[in-house]
Amino acid sequence: MASTIESYVRDNQTRFLDELYELLRIASISTLPEHNSDVARAAAFVAAKLNTAGMENVEIIPTARHPLVYADWLHAPGKPTVLCYGHYDVQPPDPLELWNTPPFEPTLRDGNIYARGSADDKGQMYMHIKAVETLLALHGKLPVNVKFLIEGEEEVGGESIAKYVAANPAKLQADVALVSDTALYKEGIPTLCIGLRGLIYTEVECSAPSRDLHSGLYGGAAPNAVFALVEMLSKAKNAAGIIQVPGIYDDVQAPAAAELDSWKNLPFSEEEFLANEVGSSALTGEPGYSVLERVWARPTMEVHGIAGGFTGAGAKTVIPAKATAKVSFRLVPGMVPEKVIAGFEKFIRENTPAGTKMTLRVLSGGPAIVVNPDHPAISVAARVFAETLGRPTVLTRSGGSIPIVGDFASHLGIPTVLMGFGLPDDGLHSPNEKYKLDNYYTGIRTIARFFEQYGV
Repeated sequence: MASTIESYVRDNQTRFLDELYELLRIASISTLPEHNSDVARAAAFVAAKLNTAGMENVEIIPTARHPLVYADWLHAPGKPTVLCYGHYDVQPPDPLELWNTPPFEPTLRDGNIYARGSADDKGQMYMHIKAVETLLALHGKLPVNVKFLIEGEEEVGGESIAKYVAANPAKLQADVALVSDTALYKEGIPTLCIGLRGLIYTEVECSAPSRDLHSGLYGGAAPNAVFALVEMLSKAKNAAGIIQVPGIYDDVQAPAAAELDSWKNLPFSEEEFLANEVGSSALTGEPGYSVLERVWARPTMEVHGIAGGFTGAGAKTVIPAKATAKVSFRLVPGMVPEKVIAGFEKFIRENTPAGTKMTLRVLSGGPAIVVNPDHPAISVAARVFAETLGRPTVLTRSGGSIPIVGDFASHLGIPTVLMGFGLPDDGLHSPNEKYKLDNYYTGIRTIARFFEQYGV
């Protein structure tokens, strides 16, 4: 059976690549209103290709913002149902001057597809469609029941799909979800991610004087909104990287000893991580924990940006009246988002400098997720992955967050197989994003074989 999958993918690889290029040329930037028509065009493309592949009940579902695409094939009685998820929207390509080739003109270079969305997530999402096409073309049927739910808002928070999943549990009922929006631990190492950190994203606004003031006339007496905000934030995490919000570590569940031991056996080099991925002079973080523990299994607090006052060319001596910071927390298993938010709000209230007012706005929030490694779908995926790449599958966690995985667990009661084929250096959200061409074809074959063996 594997040889027929191999031959079909091999015989159609030029067409598979041409179709992906067509999707990558669509500038489906979900955060920019001027690209709304491109986002709609990408949704229509995905729906058309699902239909051509042989899926049924294909729908483009309008939402308050960008459309969802649904499809199903439900003619395998007694077999499991797999819910395939992906997203067709992308991040803005800025700064454009740092791209070696235009971001929406896919270019094959050194065995990699360079384009915005190539790895995140168009290239990986499209593998699912081509895997289904392969099996239907070969056999006229699928070994499992399959549903697709593909969104166009993942890069802006996924609010519409979260509401849709919560409102449609019967329609989306499945045994497991399949997501390809992660990466191999290293090239050639089959990797299943079984844990994701949760995310709380907030905005903190500080207001001080009623208007910007002259720093010569009022400096030394008037509160400064930017400085007050920096002062409060600097108290929230100390120089050692330990978050100072009371109670934030109380509910943290440490990884099991066996999982920690398995991480120690991964081919990880702190020096390579520093040089090739981080690119700074030193790593930071909580003392007493390994790098993998710090990025996979410990909570973090980060400041993503601060705006306020004067930042233009030249000088303008003002005491700013307002300042805003974007602040996020990554959560690990055991932590409750509402509890963390309440703790941060209390911390802000108790540490607001005199003469200023702080306002916390929560933009999004979701818990951490851990998948049982003994689930049958995980076992099948690990076996198939190992057979395809010729070495044992490793189980990892990710420091990132995929909120839909939590929605599937909460509203559908199903785990998610996170079977990604990206690489750590693919440059997601950065200039010159890439996706290895071989991994695109390998992903199609592996997913098709996963459907086959999960249906046995």
